[in-house]
Amino acid sequence: MTRRPRSVYDHGDEPDPRFSLANERTFLSWIRTSLALIAGAVAFAAVIPDLPHAARAVSCGALCMGALICSLAGWRRWRHTERALRTGAPLPGSAPTATLAVSTAAAACVVVAWVAAMTW
Repeated sequence: MTRRPRSVYDHGDEPDPRFSLANERTFLSWIRTSLALIAGAVAFAAVIPDLPHAARAVSCGALCMGALICSLAGWRRWRHTERALRTGAPLPGSAPTATLAVSTAAAACVVVAWVAAMTW
């Protein structure tokens, strides 16, 4: 039986299953975060109809872009970590967390500005 992706499983030896399963749980956390960001984008579009169109588009776009980056980064991180576990190489760092934080902060800024404008 051939395991996929071959770019991961054709290298090195089988690591301790606990490490592989922990790596998989981390990947699923990235996917769960992506789904939460998409839900946030839907909430912007549906729950806050008074928000100006441009602000709503920027907020939804930032959250959807964050979801896309988060899911791709999760896949990339899983792949690099699994390969490192199999080959005994150092584990990779995590750069996309900054992008995720920026996209979420951009959407939060729009909400804060909208709430401030509504209360003035």
